[in-house]
Amino acid sequence: MGRIRIAVIDSGVNPNHPHISRVDGGFPDDFLDRLGHGTAVMAAIQEKAPDAEYFAVRVFDRELRTNIDALIAAIQWSIDRQMDIVNLSLGTSKHAEKFEPLVSRVIVVSAAGMFPGDLPGVIRVAPDPDIARDRYRVEGETFFASGYPRSMPGVSRERNLSGVSFAVANMTGFVARACENLTDRSYQSVFEKLRSE
Repeated sequence: MGRIRIAVIDSGVNPNHPHISRVDGGFPDDFLDRLGHGTAVMAAIQEKAPDAEYFAVRVFDRELRTNIDALIAAIQWSIDRQMDIVNLSLGTSKHAEKFEPLVSRVIVVSAAGMFPGDLPGVIRVAPDPDIARDRYRVEGETFFASGYPRSMPGVSRERNLSGVSFAVANMTGFVARACENLTDRSYQSVFEKLRSE
């Protein structure tokens, strides 16, 4: 089956950060994280799924803003390179029709309450501030995970980053672990395995 391949569509990654164990490639050629967000997201996933292959797909540069064309191109890039999972710690209130043809071609993990997270066939995630980082729960078709990234030495939990981005990242780690022993890595198979654990 080979290792799980995960595309982290975000602000890129700092491969020299102590929480980043590996980066196997990315897009564009300069995928260096200038914001820190993508690095924290990838670190949270790697903590749970250290054996996966990781690809940093940068759509944010100097601010956490992008356009729909760049986002769709990033998902398509991930599909073309046969990623198993796409982490989208982001979302939009519009453009459902542009995401729909893509989300059935790869396991997408994204935020509830926006698109593509609320589309059928997407692992939909919401934050739960009371759940431990090594746990998740599911209600209906929505998964709940901790909205906190990995802790930083000397930085209190309250002063660290937090929010739905990290709930999505934490859940992506659980999704990657669920995929490891699945020959059928379809949304339905992954969803059922996650729900049964």
